[in-house]
Amino acid sequence: MRVFGIVGYKNSGKTTLTERLVAEIVARGLTVSTLKHAHHAVDIDQPGRDSFRHRQAGARQVVLASARRWALMTEVAGPEPALADLVARLDPVDVVLAEGWKTAPIAKIEAVRAVNAHPLIAATDPMVVAVASDTPIATGCPCFALDDISGIADFLLGEAFS
Repeated sequence: MRVFGIVGYKNSGKTTLTERLVAEIVARGLTVSTLKHAHHAVDIDQPGRDSFRHRQAGARQVVLASARRWALMTEVAGPEPALADLVARLDPVDVVLAEGWKTAPIAKIEAVRAVNAHPLIAATDPMVVAVASDTPIATGCPCFALDDISGIADFLLGEAFS
């Protein structure tokens, strides 16, 4: 499985870019999985529900399953899990998109919106292999329009399968 990061500052368009790339890559007949990094405590469970009560009682892992999907929740007492460890838990797919792991040692596409006026991550991170921006940017790597999903997917898949 080839893993690519989608990075950028808050409100740079990372989630929209990831969502649109998933749809484009799937439409091309490939399989995709995603990982989303959060900087805050995240909970997909709801207080009072059975699975929540299992966790509250001290279960280290809880699987919530139905006929349409399942989720594995794991309580972590130590440091945040490494991206590689999370990827290793995924079923095999053609491409994995990891949104938000700015410092991970993986090839990344940086999402940029000019209104945010942040410095380019690509300027200091050689793992940024392309930039997707809402305005032209001079950079040492390929730069795509943020809405050029087909072009970005062509680039990403070319990198993945070269």
